[in-house]
Amino acid sequence: MRWIVIVLTLAVSACVTNPVTGEKELSLVSTAQEVAIGEQQYGPGRQMYGGDFVADPEVTRYVKEVGARLAAVSDRELPYEFVVINDGTPNAWALPGGKIAVHRGLLVEMGSEAELAAVLGHEIVHAAARHGARAMTRGMLMQGAMVAASITANDSPYGSLLMTGAGMTLQLVTQKYGRDAERESDQYGMLYMSRAGYNPAAAVDLQETFVRISEGRNSSWLEGLFASHPPSQERVDNNRAMLAELPPGGELGVEKYRATMSGLVATREAYAAHDHGRKALAEGDLNTALEDAQRALAAEPNEALFHLLRGDIRAAQSRWDDALINYRRAVDRNPGYFYPYMRRGIAFREVSNKSMAIGDLERSIQLLPSAPALNALGELKLEAGDRDAAMQLFRAAADSDSPDGRAARESLARLELPEKPYRYLETRLGQDSDGSIVVEIRNPTGLSVNVTELTVEYLQPDGQVQSRAEQIRGRLEAGAAARMKLPFTVDDPRRLRAAVTGAQILD
Repeated sequence: MRWIVIVLTLAVSACVTNPVTGEKELSLVSTAQEVAIGEQQYGPGRQMYGGDFVADPEVTRYVKEVGARLAAVSDRELPYEFVVINDGTPNAWALPGGKIAVHRGLLVEMGSEAELAAVLGHEIVHAAARHGARAMTRGMLMQGAMVAASITANDSPYGSLLMTGAGMTLQLVTQKYGRDAERESDQYGMLYMSRAGYNPAAAVDLQETFVRISEGRNSSWLEGLFASHPPSQERVDNNRAMLAELPPGGELGVEKYRATMSGLVATREAYAAHDHGRKALAEGDLNTALEDAQRALAAEPNEALFHLLRGDIRAAQSRWDDALINYRRAVDRNPGYFYPYMRRGIAFREVSNKSMAIGDLERSIQLLPSAPALNALGELKLEAGDRDAAMQLFRAAADSDSPDGRAARESLARLELPEKPYRYLETRLGQDSDGSIVVEIRNPTGLSVNVTELTVEYLQPDGQVQSRAEQIRGRLEAGAAARMKLPFTVDDPRRLRAAVTGAQILD
């Protein structure tokens, strides 16, 4: 029952007052941790979804201005930040600590500054009301019994649970907060709109629009905003009730919004051509992809994504010099985005410019570690004789289930398997009907190996370990398994363990 005491103690000691609602609630995440998590995940989250939108700086300046106006009247002081993500999916999201993003694709769907304020106000409340921290606390408590049971078994001190890496970023960005959190964000977001001088009726109008769009089952909306912020008639009704409690009137800002977004609206078809070209490229239709890229560039030559598309087409054609020209143009237009550095680094390697390749790949990894960049840089380091650095990079890339991740796993196995075959060749012990001890050796790698030694250990009743090395010889193909009988028996086979301690790569 010790874990119950631990969880209850945490619950009592972690009760806080919600700065927005004023209600008492449980939180295992401090304000400092919220801010740190948001700052740590904000950059990767922006990179994963296309990087910051920089083709029209006035758009970002405008969004920041509206966001700051709302943040100034919120109920919680946080280091709020607002960015526009260069992605056509209609979406917006907030990380703990006040890090907020709105996608380019949502901006072209709205019609006034007040509607923008409704979206940003909603996201501000998610951060101010600790909705992300609440979700993390709920996840911690769900694991509480398991963690506390581990404490009991190992007599270890209780430690904090931290989620890191891209998985955490995606989880936070795509967080589904639940009906209560959405209702709070709608309600207090409208209150912030009113405080800031905006007409909160725009929030009702926008939610009604979202309900109509959701009935059409538009895939871009379903994959974007509606995935984490599902609209409903209930939300519309709640917003109308809230509107009745607020002072009437306020700024709509229709003309100002339309003037600021006019460039985005004018290039909407160019971005649609880019998205169609990306799909054509993925399907191997290079001619269509190139036509789409040319059409997009003719409409907006300052967009890095369009140069990237044409660069990737040239790379698919093995026209590496032309690809490099396009990647350079993309880097020049958006130097804070990881993808053009990654692609240019790979292109530089193809033309044997290793020093430039290393520089670009390292910069790409600094912005966002990716399997293609990690694997390519690992191969370059290996070619340069830096085996330790190569192994470290391959190990990082091997976490990905992409083709580059699989290539990295094979490269890592080639380097490490002869020295530490037990990390790659799996063993399982069993017993035949005649009582013989049988060991199965499985080779999950993509390499054919010759197994030369199997070490078997037996834990004796007195706690001593008896070890015995069996010299064997047998070819084991990639993905194959083999069984062998051990030349001895023991009283209790459950006390046995085995590992391959000698192996050679055959190809």
